[in-house]
Amino acid sequence: MVERQRGLDLLSHAVLLLGVAVICFPLYLALAASTHSAQDVAQMPSPLGLGDQAWTNFRSVLLAEGTGLNSQQPVWRMLWVSTVTALLVPVGKILISLLSAFAIVYFRLRFRKTVFWAIFVTLMLPVEVRIVPTYQVMADLGLVNTYAGLTVPLMASATATFLFRQFFLTIPDELVEAARMDGASPLRFFWDVLLPLSRTCIAALFVIQFIYGWNQYLWPLLMSTREDMYPIVVGIRSLVAGADAQVQWNLVMVTALLALLPPALVVLLMQKWFVKGLVDTEK
Repeated sequence: MVERQRGLDLLSHAVLLLGVAVICFPLYLALAASTHSAQDVAQMPSPLGLGDQAWTNFRSVLLAEGTGLNSQQPVWRMLWVSTVTALLVPVGKILISLLSAFAIVYFRLRFRKTVFWAIFVTLMLPVEVRIVPTYQVMADLGLVNTYAGLTVPLMASATATFLFRQFFLTIPDELVEAARMDGASPLRFFWDVLLPLSRTCIAALFVIQFIYGWNQYLWPLLMSTREDMYPIVVGIRSLVAGADAQVQWNLVMVTALLALLPPALVVLLMQKWFVKGLVDTEK
């Protein structure tokens, strides 16, 4: 039995509260700046309290009504592009990784270990190494400024394939034999047995890959040359770019807060499945 000491408990809670304050204070500054006018935010020091311009700022940014920003696209359009991208990337990754792991584990293919390690070795190639030839392929196919161009090159994932392979290896062989004796085809076994057992693992990967797709910057910066195809992360960069125009930081902070909300909601709503999926995967 571990004896609890009140002093150590207080110290640990103080450290945790300090860490929360360090993380949350910049968010509060962004929230405070989003409720003031551009003139108030430009003052030194900037106001720390909440202002009365929140509704006006949010409406101006979402609908692009007289904002005076460098980008003329409304933020709702950027949020839409980011949402579509962030949904297509994890769905595509999960489908491709499930099927590839299923084939590697349950089909007696020649060189299947070689194929798996060839997939796994791609983890050693950073995005910057293959981004130029990938862009050339997308440009030759005419996929610049399309959702396919934004998402398809990001769908293949050696990490997800590895995780599903490790999970499938923990499934008892008796289930495979029982399905075979019942006359189930490989696809029926995959659909009726493997997918229900993989729900928590799929949920955990979906959360991780949704945030990965939402936070993409370098690839969308190359693939979207029109403002109507900017995701929100690239859109924030366009709001502060420009040497001649004065940056309206209150509206930039509004956009940053709006960009923060969808991934935060996904994590909060799927927290239980996310944690369970990580624990089950470890086992």
